[in-house]
Amino acid sequence: QVQLVESGGGLVQPGGSLRLSCAASGSIFSINGMGWYRQAPGKQRELVAAITGGGSTTYADSVKGRFTISRDNAKNTVYVQMNSLKPEDTAVYYCNVKGTLGRGIKFDSWGQGTQVTVSS
Repeated sequence: QVQLVESGGGLVQPGGSLRLSCAASGSIFSINGMGWYRQAPGKQRELVAAITGGGSTTYADSVKGRFTISRDNAKNTVYVQMNSLKPEDTAVYYCNVKGTLGRGIKFDSWGQGTQVTVSS
């Protein structure tokens, strides 16, 4: 009942920037936490950045100072601005959204993933 559509991935050179977007739609009553995770080949999925309904943010140590997460509550959309990208940032990036549906049912949904490749 909740659909997440991600966009913004691609190929970028080291030092470059990308901005990922994730828009949530469906029978959403409210959204609480929103976040971005990534999974590189042969590795576990890891948290990249998260933002609460109140705007508090959390970042993985590896991206602090380079990535910025934000959200547009009116559009049910979460963004991550990724600067100074490194080859080790290469991964499939997934958005995650937690909230409540119209009948008070909680949801925890994942996007389909978008590939980010950092290479010269």
